[in-house]
Amino acid sequence: MTESRIKRLATTLMDATTDKDPLVQEQIYNALCYLGESEPEEILNSCDEYLRQHDKLAYPHRVIILKAMETVVSNNIALLDKSTAKVVIFLASNEMTKSKEVIRDWQQAASNVLVAVGQRFINKVMEEVLTKFQPGILPHYFVMQTFANLSVSNVFGMVPFLNSILGTMLPMLGMAKQDHMKSVFCYALQHFSESIQEYLANLDKAPDPTVRKDTFSNEIFSAYEVLFNSWLQHREAKLRLAVVEAMGPMSYLMPGEKLEEQLPKLIPGILALYKKHTEAFYISKSLCQILEASVNIGSRSLDVQLDSLLGTLHPQICAPADPSVPLTVKNHTEVLRCFTVLACSFPDRVLAFLLPKLESSNERTRVGTLLIMRQIINSAPSQMEIKKPFILSSMKLPLQDSNNKVKRAMVQVISAMAHHGYLEQPGGEAMMEFLVRQCALPLDAPKKQPPDADDLTSDSVQSISVNTLFLLSTTVDRMNNVLWPYLLEFVTPIQFTNALTPLCKSLMYLAMKKQEEGENASLIRYDLNANLPSPYALTTRLLVVSSQPYIGDCRGMAALRLLNVLHYSVHPALDQLWSKQVPLLVEHIEENTESSLSQKEWEEKLLLFLQETLVAVSDNTWICHFATEMCRQLNSYNGFVLEKNFLYKCIGTTLGACTSKDLVQKQLQELLETARYHEEVEREGLASCFGICAINHLEETLAKLEDFVRSDVFKKSVGLFSIFKDRSDNEVEKIKSTLILCYGYVAVYAPKELVLSRIEADILKNIFQYFNTKVLGIKVETKDLTLKLCLIRSICMISQAIYNGVKCGDFVFSRKAELVAQMVEFIKAEPLEAMRTPVRQRAMITCTYLVILEPHLSDPDRTELIDTCLASVLALPPMEKDENGGDTLHKEMLYGDTISALKDLLKSLLQRNLTPHGLQDMFAHLGPWIKSNKEHERQRAVEVSAALLDFYLNKLNVSTVIPFYNLGVLIALFSPRCSDSLASVRQHAIDCVHCLLYIQLCYEGFARDYRDEMVEGLKALKKGLEEPDFTILFHTCNNIAMVIGKRVPPDQLMSLLLAMFEGLADPDKNCSRAATVMINSLLKERGGVLQEKVPDIMSIIHSKLEEVDEEHIRKAAQQTVYILASQHKSMVVSSLLGSALPFDSHTCAMWRSLATEPTLTSQILEQLLEKVNRDVPYKESKCFLLGSGSERIATPLPLAATCALYEIMSAPESGAAVLGLYPPLFVTLLLRVSCTVGVQLPKNLQSRERRSSSHGPAPRSLHPCSCAVETLKVMLARGGSEEVARAVGSAGGWDLMASPERHHDGIAVLAGAMARHAGPRLPLIVKNLIPTLSSVFDSQRITATAFFAELLNSNVVNDLILLETMMDNMTGRQKDACTLVRMLALRGLGNIASGSPDKVRKHGAKLLASMVNGMDDKDDPHNLVALEAMSSLSKLLDHLEERDIQSMLLHIAIRIRPFFDSEQPDLRQSSIVLFGNLTKFSEGNCEVFFEQILNGLVTLLLHLQDPKPEVVKACKFALRMCGPSMGCEGLCDMFLNHLREDRSLHYGEFMNNVCKHLMQSYPEMLNRLILTNLFYFKSNWADIRAAAPMFIGFLVLHVDEDSCQQVDLDPLISALNLLLKDPVPAVRVKVAETLGRLIRIL
Repeated sequence: MTESRIKRLATTLMDATTDKDPLVQEQIYNALCYLGESEPEEILNSCDEYLRQHDKLAYPHRVIILKAMETVVSNNIALLDKSTAKVVIFLASNEMTKSKEVIRDWQQAASNVLVAVGQRFINKVMEEVLTKFQPGILPHYFVMQTFANLSVSNVFGMVPFLNSILGTMLPMLGMAKQDHMKSVFCYALQHFSESIQEYLANLDKAPDPTVRKDTFSNEIFSAYEVLFNSWLQHREAKLRLAVVEAMGPMSYLMPGEKLEEQLPKLIPGILALYKKHTEAFYISKSLCQILEASVNIGSRSLDVQLDSLLGTLHPQICAPADPSVPLTVKNHTEVLRCFTVLACSFPDRVLAFLLPKLESSNERTRVGTLLIMRQIINSAPSQMEIKKPFILSSMKLPLQDSNNKVKRAMVQVISAMAHHGYLEQPGGEAMMEFLVRQCALPLDAPKKQPPDADDLTSDSVQSISVNTLFLLSTTVDRMNNVLWPYLLEFVTPIQFTNALTPLCKSLMYLAMKKQEEGENASLIRYDLNANLPSPYALTTRLLVVSSQPYIGDCRGMAALRLLNVLHYSVHPALDQLWSKQVPLLVEHIEENTESSLSQKEWEEKLLLFLQETLVAVSDNTWICHFATEMCRQLNSYNGFVLEKNFLYKCIGTTLGACTSKDLVQKQLQELLETARYHEEVEREGLASCFGICAINHLEETLAKLEDFVRSDVFKKSVGLFSIFKDRSDNEVEKIKSTLILCYGYVAVYAPKELVLSRIEADILKNIFQYFNTKVLGIKVETKDLTLKLCLIRSICMISQAIYNGVKCGDFVFSRKAELVAQMVEFIKAEPLEAMRTPVRQRAMITCTYLVILEPHLSDPDRTELIDTCLASVLALPPMEKDENGGDTLHKEMLYGDTISALKDLLKSLLQRNLTPHGLQDMFAHLGPWIKSNKEHERQRAVEVSAALLDFYLNKLNVSTVIPFYNLGVLIALFSPRCSDSLASVRQHAIDCVHCLLYIQLCYEGFARDYRDEMVEGLKALKKGLEEPDFTILFHTCNNIAMVIGKRVPPDQLMSLLLAMFEGLADPDKNCSRAATVMINSLLKERGGVLQEKVPDIMSIIHSKLEEVDEEHIRKAAQQTVYILASQHKSMVVSSLLGSALPFDSHTCAMWRSLATEPTLTSQILEQLLEKVNRDVPYKESKCFLLGSGSERIATPLPLAATCALYEIMSAPESGAAVLGLYPPLFVTLLLRVSCTVGVQLPKNLQSRERRSSSHGPAPRSLHPCSCAVETLKVMLARGGSEEVARAVGSAGGWDLMASPERHHDGIAVLAGAMARHAGPRLPLIVKNLIPTLSSVFDSQRITATAFFAELLNSNVVNDLILLETMMDNMTGRQKDACTLVRMLALRGLGNIASGSPDKVRKHGAKLLASMVNGMDDKDDPHNLVALEAMSSLSKLLDHLEERDIQSMLLHIAIRIRPFFDSEQPDLRQSSIVLFGNLTKFSEGNCEVFFEQILNGLVTLLLHLQDPKPEVVKACKFALRMCGPSMGCEGLCDMFLNHLREDRSLHYGEFMNNVCKHLMQSYPEMLNRLILTNLFYFKSNWADIRAAAPMFIGFLVLHVDEDSCQQVDLDPLISALNLLLKDPVPAVRVKVAETLGRLIRIL
């Protein structure tokens, strides 16, 4: 019986192999394998029988069964008995050969079964398969393939059969006419040869150690003859490749003399195939095997074949391998192996063939040849040893090659040579030089190569070379003496700059190795290496490149480290200093980045290091050599401007330390003669060199500059210095510029005590001599910009030198006025339409230093200086946004620097006269600019003013109390600017007012650090000036006016007001408005208004507001409306309510003005509430469309009153009035919302609203419901319940309220928020709302019930003693005609559980009765009331005791069970949660309720796969609750641990464990559980249909043998069989899996 069931299971699965889904097929295969693990013999026999019986089953389905058989056999080979093996072998043999045609998948699967059985039963397999292999009859394709695969998988078992197989097979070769048969014979010969080779290689382990190669030689040779002579010529490419693949392994087994005899034909035959096949790998692999076999027999024929071999193989390497095609890469490897074989046997001829190829014009030929050379150097070292000089000399040509691929190949060859000792030979240095040159390739601009898809850039050549150099220096010990000290020769030449980092790293490593070997003192042997750079050259070079430390992969760090290692060779005295200082310099580079490093600070550190070095050496001869070397290197840095500039500074420093005056003068002269004056950086460098040198050699420096001037350079005569022969005027200007700059630097650097006396007599005289050219005795001013800038800078430096060198007043600078006038001329000459040069800025900086010096400037000079500078800077047009980013940034910096220079100059001038008069004088110049109608001019002028006033306040030192007579005028100048259209002007203006008031306080006698509370308040107002919001601006202006009013002295008030009135004509409207606000206090006492004129006045105000969009007019108008309303409120309200809807912005503003005073506002709000409540909210209107019923149209008066309420309450001032009327306002607006849900606007208003929205943004939506919601929102916010409004908003409550379907949910959100945030308001609200429960409008009853229902959710109703009242009201609504009201009433009663849990038991009977009635509600087609009753009952159960519910427990459990599988997810969820809650009360009724749990268990477990997450959550809860009642501790723990809400569930694993516990605890339940699952095979949800069979599968997996009998297997298998046809593949997969598991209960 059992057997037939196993067979039935297997049959069911095999029947299902026809399934089209690959996942299902995979699972069927897995299930069969699973059955096979338990009963391999049985399943193999079943498969055998099935396949024999179902002869017509299509082959794709047979393949699944055969693959399963192969797996079962492979995994259980040791357990198989002979009889089963025989059955399987027989079946597989038949399946394999049933069709004479080749059907690859099917026959391959059968062949694989035979190979699997052959691992143990080789003789049985051979016995069967050999019957299909009869002499003289061409065998089946797969018979041969099976032999071939067996020979590989079971070498020792198969080789003994090969002799006879070969004997039978050889005659068949001639019979094979079809290509696929020939191919399979080749495949077999290839594998036979390989397995024979393996057998012979492992004879010690072989069963028959007497087997010899010659056992097979003759047969293999016979086969070879057919293959080579006949098949290799075939036109079919695949066959030719199969032949070639076989011939490689066969060549090892052929008799030696036969192979030797065949080689003259064989090798050309193989080589010829290269032309016919693009895929060369198999040819090369076979050829390599043939070559190895030939060498093994000591063949002499190869010699003759060598040329054709080399000629054919060489192009194979020259064709580049494509890494994305693995076979091309493998082909290269095989061809290189061929070259290794040939080079070991014929080294001379191979080299003679290869080396001339390096001269080929074809790039691929050169690259390929180099690759072969690398292979030979590495793989045939002994044969190449004596060829080294020859190979090296042949490499001269590739070293000149410019092609990047050749270069890369060359680098790889050099690397191989280094490892094998080539580079120690003569000619090795050229190789190293080549490598260093590649390291020096430029990284940024690769050379343009011919366009080639796979071309290399010089970047990759460079990076490979860098890596190679480092590896050779650090890992190849034999290279140490080759590289050291030779690599030092590459440090100083400029062309190797890019290679410096790797060079320095390698050299440092090598030097440290030498030091470890104890060669410290003689590290660099100049006696042995004449070409090495001197210590001076090395030090100069390494120091200079360190000045740009991050360029070239942190070149600076590598250079400094190398310098440190070489310290002994540079000078023995430097040991201590450099050991300490260099690591600190390196650390500084490491701590910074290119962007964070201050270049100036870094250069100063390096120059200090140089100074200390020179002091440590203190050997004048050494220093002279050093300085000379530095000057000699200058020209090398022509392309490296920054490094050259630094080198100039180094020269200055070194010459400064030199005691030989002659040398100093000689070098300075040389510098002047050779400088490239047209480069700015060079001019700077030369000048700083002269400056630094002047620290110790002032006389020599000045003398040298004088001598140079006296030379003929500046006289355009024939006798010019020869070096200047070809230089133009422009060049001469640049020389003059440089000399002028030199004087400036000398003045700054030279000792002050020496230089002051020389300034006017020598320095200035010479400077102006160069600057002014005379033509026919008339002074002609230069137009050269460089010359101008250099002059300005030089004078600036001289002024700084004087200022720093003397206490002010000691030195009278007689040429000061002349120099200031010169600067003013320069500034005037600058164009006003744009700023292109820094002339203005530099000239102003120079004047800043000049004006400080004695004597004072005259008034006219001072006035001209100020006016010229202001006009030159403030009037510049604003910066335009440029396309070119870098250019824009440069201009922005120039503008910023120029403004700063102007501020500093004006401060410098003000410093000379720090009095109110001095201040007035300054603002007399600035005033017109401050009031300019051009924004950019105002902005700059006020910014400069703020800086000046701040400076004045900080410098002010009042000794006697004097009047600040111009305070009012100045305040009036700035205070209206606090509302300027430009934010920056506003900010600076308030700073100006702040400073002026503090200056006033200082003049009143207060200390400068005194802080006045009101004036400090101005700072806090700055925030309000950031945004251009008029209300904030003018509020701020008002506050500023208050501060000014309190702080300005009485005698200044009038001048302030007069000046303020002047401000009304300000071109900036904002400022004129600010003036209005500041003067507005005068308007507050304006007279009353006639009552009968109120409507007219209101309409005039409205029309004025429409005409003029001026903020101050609007404010004044609102003021007027307020005054009118305080006298005639009803008139004003009626008049405004008559305005057209929607209210325009002016009407809204007028409404808002009524919120100013609480008493008045309250009276107006009451009037408006009365108008909302008096009229009906809507009228029913019949629609024209047939059958569309009626629609509700809002009535106009309540709508207008609602809008008016919104406008008034949106004004912050209305707060007090709203608080006073909170309950009536809240209830009226809540019911207004309720009555307007789904209500439409009247037609005339709909079109008007559309029009107003098309003419720009409408103030607000006029839709009745939105309007009511917005008004309720603003009422809450204004009534101090912002938290309520915010909470409702964040929960989406406002949108819900406006939705007809979800209105009650929105009301619940509002009620909850009220309970949380506005509890004390509720008693009056509840009192006002109760009458609405019997309203004629359904909507109002729904709203009131929803509100109360949610209030009951909060404890606040208990605290406010409202519970009983509200509960009775809710119970009373249970018979309401409206379903929604009944449902909400139940919800409210249920909410008592969370709101007032301690009261639940008191009212338990009443509450339970309500819930049970709700579940039995007959008029409930959508189960809404039942759903609410279940949810509410779940909540109430937490607060009841068992005796309260005992009588109803079973009734409820049975009543809710049908809902578990309801189509409605919320019914499923609520019923399941309630079931979970009921389990708490099951103790007294244990047996009966346990039965209910068992009834629901399968459902709950399956619904863990429910498509709705909320149902899954409910099931987790219910199962956790059921766990303790189930009497199984393991199950209970699992439910508690795995079904936590926050934990994701691996369902399969979980169900596996659940079934394990169920079967351990309740094995007798198996059949009942299976039957319940069967019911779900028809579920609508695919996931549950898939879960049910899986559940059964796991139950079966864990049941013990004794309990198996209770299962009625036949209906189960039938049901599974049926479900195996389910349309969803995932379901079929689970069924197949379960079918496999049923083996457990058979």
